Amino acid sequence: MDIFQQIGDSLQNGDTDGVQTLVRSALDTGVKPLEILNSGLIPGMNRVGEKFRAHEIFLPDVLLAARAMHCGIDLLKPLMIKEGIPNLGKIVIGTVRGDLHDIGKNLVAILLKGAGFEIIDLGHDVPPEKFIKTAMSEKANIIGMSALLTTTMPVMKKVVDLARAEGIYGKVRIMIGGAPVTAEYARQIGADAYCFDGMKAVDTARQFVGQN
Repeated sequence: MDIFQQIGDSLQNGDTDGVQTLVRSALDTGVKPLEILNSGLIPGMNRVGEKFRAHEIFLPDVLLAARAMHCGIDLLKPLMIKEGIPNLGKIVIGTVRGDLHDIGKNLVAILLKGAGFEIIDLGHDVPPEKFIKTAMSEKANIIGMSALLTTTMPVMKKVVDLARAEGIYGKVRIMIGGAPVTAEYARQIGADAYCFDGMKAVDTARQFVGQN
């Protein structure tokens, strides 16, 4: 079994110490940080997402794997910054104003980060203006919004309308999701995509930045 497979397996098992040890070992043998990320950590986290989608594992397992992944990324990030290696892109994500549910949003953020995106998580109860201002100031590629209540879904339209007003519509792509949200609603409000789960969000985000 090669080092990348071992890293991926340890990540899937939520073995933080194992991931850190293996990442350090790979670095010590001269493996490049980006190769460790792309061939070890990201495939491992992708597999976690696939298992979660297939109901083979559950949210606590995903969170343990995410913690292990973050520890691995923490070791690689200073080296990647030093080498000037870019992220796939930058995503502003949050649950819209009036909605305090964020478990689903948190899971999507974990999977997107695991796929190589830089995530700016605004949390929950986020007003439309904050999505737009943050996307503009951070030069984000994508805005991701979640709503778990039908009463808060109209906030998503306000974000899209503000994006038009500020001239970033079409330049910053907009993804939406959440239990009551549908593909039809995304079309109605002018969002770029409806993502029914975290892996769909990853696939869509990759498409938006030209990685698929």
